[in-house]
Amino acid sequence: MAESNEFFDLESCVAELGILAVPGAEELASKINRHLVEWAAKAGNPRDTFLIDCACPRFQSGDAKGIINSTVRGKDLYFVVDPGNYSITYKLFGVENHLSPDDHYANLKRLIQAASGKGHRITVIMPSLYGGRQHRRAARESLDCAVALQELQAMNVTNIITFDAHDPRMQNAVPLMGFDNIMPTYQVLKTMFAHLPDLKLDPKHFMVISPDEGAINRNMYYSSVLGVQLGMFYKRRDYSRVVNGRNPIIAHEYLGESVEGKDVFIADDIIASGESILDIAYEMKKRGANRVFGNVTYALFTGGLESFDEAYEKGYISAVLGTNLTYRLPELQKREWFYEVDMSKYIAYIIAAINHDQSVSTLIDPHEKIQALLRAHGL
Repeated sequence: MAESNEFFDLESCVAELGILAVPGAEELASKINRHLVEWAAKAGNPRDTFLIDCACPRFQSGDAKGIINSTVRGKDLYFVVDPGNYSITYKLFGVENHLSPDDHYANLKRLIQAASGKGHRITVIMPSLYGGRQHRRAARESLDCAVALQELQAMNVTNIITFDAHDPRMQNAVPLMGFDNIMPTYQVLKTMFAHLPDLKLDPKHFMVISPDEGAINRNMYYSSVLGVQLGMFYKRRDYSRVVNGRNPIIAHEYLGESVEGKDVFIADDIIASGESILDIAYEMKKRGANRVFGNVTYALFTGGLESFDEAYEKGYISAVLGTNLTYRLPELQKREWFYEVDMSKYIAYIIAAINHDQSVSTLIDPHEKIQALLRAHGL
């Protein structure tokens, strides 16, 4: 991969770079921008910012509009959106409402409309894929993610960049549009080494556990690159009823080797209530596991933090790693058991590479960087 300052050779870029933060994604977009500004300065092409001022104000009736406050003509545009940010509020007839994923997606479309087709090219950075959990039909149901992707394609979006999609096969809905589903594996391992220096990542002391069959590929990758054993749970559900939009879990059943005396690493895409990962942590400790580490791409904690505080105090779980790809509770970032995985530099590399029409394949598959990281730690 090219050095970062090579990305700012103005003669090789596709067009001048512009980043628009859809309301709710300002924190992540700002961090990405800082990396790009730093690299541009090192390359002798200083910029104050690549951010383009924009907003989505609302009328008193609740209707909204997208506004871009500077020119975008001829620019290579990158829209950063966080559909999972539930902290943004607005007034509707005097009642405070929180933006839902539907609202964030609508704001993205508003700002693309506001660009009025004047940009050179449009890329959407949507770490948490809108509608991604409604990805297939099990009955007479909507296909929200497929329809959203097709809408964006019709709005002349060229590329979608997402992370750890619930089902990456959603890209089949838009086979003629660029769609990259990226895993944060390298950044997670780097954060683990930084905060947990006493880890022994060998088969005698460490094991990877998949929380369910849907997460098996994610955890299989970790076990393969680390050279350790893989175990898994499968969920027995009650299909006779639906609670909070899903069939409730009756029990977690374990398949795999003994975890006695070993540190256990569990990787999943989302912590919502946290019920599943805590149940698995309890099961692992009952089977004699040493420490239990959880890792999720999206640390939502919609059920609050108290259950994890209790599990940490009782020794059932030793740490949780989560990325900054979506909104995190401010109090979560203060918990001693939570380690944040910063993805902003990685996204900045991806944006810079696309802006110069360079391959992102080495960024998407970080196997060589992971091996170098392991060698640096004597593994």
